[in-house]
Amino acid sequence: MTGMNLRQLRYFLAIVDHGGVHRAAEALHIAQSSLSQTMRALERDLGTELFQRVGRGLVLAPAGEGLVGPARSILREVTSAERAMTDIAAVRAGSIDIATLSDLAVDPVSTWIASFLMDHPEVRCRVEQGDNLAAVTEMVRTGACELGFVSAPALGDLESDELVEQRYVLIAPPGSEARWPDPVPVRSLRDEHFVLAQQGTGTREYVEQLLREHGVEPRIAVEIRQREAVVPLVLSGCAVGIVPLRVAVGFWQRGGVVRELDPMPTTKIYAVHRQGRLTPATAAFLDAAKSSLDHWVDAVTAPSAAHAPLIERAAAAFQAWDRRAALRAHPGSG
Repeated sequence: MTGMNLRQLRYFLAIVDHGGVHRAAEALHIAQSSLSQTMRALERDLGTELFQRVGRGLVLAPAGEGLVGPARSILREVTSAERAMTDIAAVRAGSIDIATLSDLAVDPVSTWIASFLMDHPEVRCRVEQGDNLAAVTEMVRTGACELGFVSAPALGDLESDELVEQRYVLIAPPGSEARWPDPVPVRSLRDEHFVLAQQGTGTREYVEQLLREHGVEPRIAVEIRQREAVVPLVLSGCAVGIVPLRVAVGFWQRGGVVRELDPMPTTKIYAVHRQGRLTPATAAFLDAAKSSLDHWVDAVTAPSAAHAPLIERAAAAFQAWDRRAALRAHPGSG
């Protein structure tokens, strides 16, 4: 016994539904002899007859009667699976498993996810956070997540795509505009107190290294796990902070002071994944993230806006993103 295959089940049900081999063969667009041969092979494999010959016609044998229901159920499940695969290939469904540095989770990764799900509401996303490069790359390397976002290229067997250069700026409490030149020399921050992310995070390590390279030993007023908590703490007036430009936009819009630094600190954001093709949903998500970054970079670096302060250009870039998002959510409103 070699078992049944899907073609045999389809042929069997065609005979049942069309009342005989001749009509079933016409409906299937195959030769009648080929259909009869397939059914004889199936009966031989099963060790029992499915049809009984009555005159020139066929009627279902007891085994055939018992096979009809299961055969229909199997073919329905196969059809459902095929449709699901088609939907996934067309990014109408599927899932995306993302690992990201905790420093990048709120922005930009959550921004990319929100934008992507506006266009692909049936896709499901899962996000895992890690405090350092090793934690994120391990999740990708083991297959726990398909895609990772980090601030350094991965080593070993993972592929790394450089996405964007991330600029850092100084944020200071509201009302302190007169204290700060623009840009602020990093070396002039010797006497300042800082709000910093907790030790072990990429941002904390980078900021401390930046300051020490310019002779500044950071005085820590507050050490906080969540990077997004730096903004309200600095707004309260307790200290200053150094954050990515994208994070500084909301701070500036709430009345905080933002200054460029000299030299301008930068890091890069990379996407990491295992070698080989990404699943359709994940590949589409990564393309959408790259497109979002292209819009951001174009808006911030546009020659027509070069006269405006960097923070104003960044805020304008976010406003443009908000307008695009609103148009996608309400296509007729534009």
